[in-house]
Amino acid sequence: MHLCSVEHAVDQVLSRLPAHIHMGLPLGLGKPNAFVNALYARVRELPERQLTLYTALSLGRPPLGDGLQRRFLEPFVERVFADYEELDYLADLRNDSLPPNIRVEQFFMQPGSLLNSEPAQQDYVSSNYSHAARDINAKGLNLIAQLVAATPERPVHLSLACNPDITLDLLPMVERRRAAGETILMLGQVHAQLPYMPGDAELPMDAFDLLLDEAEQRRLFSTPNMPVNTQDHCIGLHASSLVRDGGTLQIGIGAMGDAVAAALLARQGDNAAYREALDALGAAAWQPLIEREGGMAPLDEGLYGCSEMFVNGLLELADAGLLRRTADEQEVVLHGGFFLGPQSFYQRLRDMPLEQRARFAMTAISFVNELYGDEALKRRQRRDARFINTAFGMTLLGAGVADQLEDGRVLSGVGGQYNFVAQGHALEGGRSILLLRSWREAGGEVTSNLFWRYGHCTIPRHLRDIVVTEYGVADLRGHTDSEVIARLLAVCDSRFQQALMEEAKSAGKLAKGFQLDTRFTHNTPERLEAVRAQHSQLFAEYPLGTDFTDVEQDLLRALGWLKSKFKLSEVLALGKATLDAPGPEGYEAHLARMALEQPDGLKEDLYQRLLLAALAATAA
Repeated sequence: MHLCSVEHAVDQVLSRLPAHIHMGLPLGLGKPNAFVNALYARVRELPERQLTLYTALSLGRPPLGDGLQRRFLEPFVERVFADYEELDYLADLRNDSLPPNIRVEQFFMQPGSLLNSEPAQQDYVSSNYSHAARDINAKGLNLIAQLVAATPERPVHLSLACNPDITLDLLPMVERRRAAGETILMLGQVHAQLPYMPGDAELPMDAFDLLLDEAEQRRLFSTPNMPVNTQDHCIGLHASSLVRDGGTLQIGIGAMGDAVAAALLARQGDNAAYREALDALGAAAWQPLIEREGGMAPLDEGLYGCSEMFVNGLLELADAGLLRRTADEQEVVLHGGFFLGPQSFYQRLRDMPLEQRARFAMTAISFVNELYGDEALKRRQRRDARFINTAFGMTLLGAGVADQLEDGRVLSGVGGQYNFVAQGHALEGGRSILLLRSWREAGGEVTSNLFWRYGHCTIPRHLRDIVVTEYGVADLRGHTDSEVIARLLAVCDSRFQQALMEEAKSAGKLAKGFQLDTRFTHNTPERLEAVRAQHSQLFAEYPLGTDFTDVEQDLLRALGWLKSKFKLSEVLALGKATLDAPGPEGYEAHLARMALEQPDGLKEDLYQRLLLAALAATAA
């Protein structure tokens, strides 16, 4: 191991590796951005050298956009992300300006962030998360670079911390290649804010050929908790009733994952209100499924977490004592492959004593996402597993759409979703649960997320299992096509049920005389909003906390309303909204936050009036 500066590390890499550098970077948080940027800058000036980066989930600040969006985001981004060092290659990907001697291959992308980047779309690799190490190694990987954590309690060790996921799977492959005479370097950059995770994630210091000294420390990237709306809360409540006490849980990042965690906390902490809310949502219609697969009672035995991503919601469940079933005789309550979350998530981990942190075992993604290897142990640990993932679309025949648009452009990636769907089928008592918002609204146009057909699928229909929308639960496993269609229609928004039913009948997949049970013909947002009003204590907008101030929460709600209701091209609709706008009284702090308290010119006057109209519309 050689302790060195960033620039010296770049010199070492260029001198010790061949003309083509194949660099593997962890997904998400674990990238050593300072080193990556320095190597990227050096290679772009050396046309005789080549650099290929293999990674996933390259994280960057949200684009500021313009107009009202920019006025809202600019101060927030500055406060929350502060001096986080952006990845230079990510900016060039967004601008389609990568140097000709550098390529970036990713198997997962920050959702929607590179939809219009031709290099990113052309060099996307569709691999299951658990196959990424194999595929990257096969490309000729000769440099692994990642952030690591250090602690005085482990003076001769470092921790892969947030990202042991792929690195631990790569190391045996790398050792075999090194034994055959290949030069493969491993570089670590210590970050003082990165929580040190003991156990499998620990490596001896001498495992690293290059270790960067702790120079300037920038802020870690974080993912602020976003608002949980009525749709998401209803989805979370339904899904939580399918979780069996003493079972195993996986949930993901985002509002729907937060909603599941919040619902489980309510199931434990306010059980009477929890049952009343589910009753109001119509859970009686699938009560037999709840009794067979889950339950509404408090979780007396607790849960064990097995989740590729250790998310904030799982930490909240652990803090509340719900994540407490240990893995066999160990004290481990969760196995995870990587973590990413808000700044408070990292702080809570840093503040824990090391032995308490050890309950959250960060390990290889092959352990978490697959059953092979230690299969008997995994089957014992993962009893009654509920693998809860999200999708943005679903066909009426049960195929899930989560990663790609019909035209081939990738929104995110397959990641580990297929791994967990397959496990849900392979494990005795296991179930795969896909969460889906049944409809969406943009620019005043409302469309269904349940389709008769779609030009792509992430999860094929032969792996269909349980689907949850805000309107209820559809158990699809082992059922005929006509039964699957009927069950999905029952959890579809009523505005689209008739047209979808007619398409299914036209294709001969549903009997001509089929009629939907009247219990399911009142699937409307208005009915759900009424439930929310009656059970408001279970519908907190930020159930797991937030980085947004109270004023920013109001503004975010208002801006979301504007985006959903209007197209900027609809001049007449916009004009009416501005005419209906209230005066500024009571909204002085909101206007000041958006620098619109004294509008300068017609454009700012329009912005002010639109914002006031939206604030008034969302005040309730």
